Amino acid sequence: MISVLVRIALRYGAGILVTRGLIGSGDASAFSTDPDIQMALEAGVGLLIAGGTEAWYWLDSKYHQIKTEVEATVNTNAPKTN
Repeated sequence: MISVLVRIALRYGAGILVTRGLIGSGDASAFSTDPDIQMALEAGVGLLIAGGTEAWYWLDSKYHQIKTEVEATVNTNAPKTN
C-alpha cells in the first residue's frame, strides 16, 4: 500500500517540478518511475514514522513522570477524610 502512495506522491511532486520549470518532462518521468527512488522514499517514510513514534514515546515518558510527581504531591497534601 505504501508503495502506491509513494508512487502517487512522486508523480505529483514531479508534476510540480515540471510546472515550475525546475526539471524537464523526461527527467520527471524517470523520477516518478524509478524503483530505486521509490525504495529510498519508502525507507525515508518508514524512518520518519519510527522516529516520530519514538519521539512521542519519549515526550510521553518525560511529561508523564512530571504529572505523576504532581499528583503524588497533591495527594499527600490533601486533607484526609475518613
